[in-house]
Amino acid sequence: MRCFGWARSQGSSLLHRKVSSTIFSVEMTLQPRPVSRSESAVVTKAALRAATRLGLTARAFATVVGLSEATVSRMRAGDYTLRPGEKSFELALLFIRLYRSLDAIVGGDDQVAATWLRNHNTLLDDKPLSQIQTVAGLMNVIQYLDARRAIV
Repeated sequence: MRCFGWARSQGSSLLHRKVSSTIFSVEMTLQPRPVSRSESAVVTKAALRAATRLGLTARAFATVVGLSEATVSRMRAGDYTLRPGEKSFELALLFIRLYRSLDAIVGGDDQVAATWLRNHNTLLDDKPLSQIQTVAGLMNVIQYLDARRAIV
């Protein structure tokens, strides 16, 4: 069988793949896959645990994930979970990624990770904790950590 590539039909979400003389259609959904309540709870718990291990205050964590301090308090009490599709859920996933990268670099030492977060970094030209208070800064710190992990 020879594949002649993919083509998108005008005005539709179908992709057509022509193989020899047969056309196969695959309908693509643009919706994210559904996330169960348990997955929401896992992301909420993981983000809170990462914030605790890094010694972030409720105010600092709330700013990172774009929520109020009161909402973070409700999260800790178990009365609120992050919901997929919302910015706070996406930011929490990025924060968890930051924690996992930093944890891998420091060998699981949360004290070293917390200290790194609060000290000035010459390459970032700021304290990482100050940087992660904005989405652009959070992405910048994640990219920095990814680059540090990839050193060969």
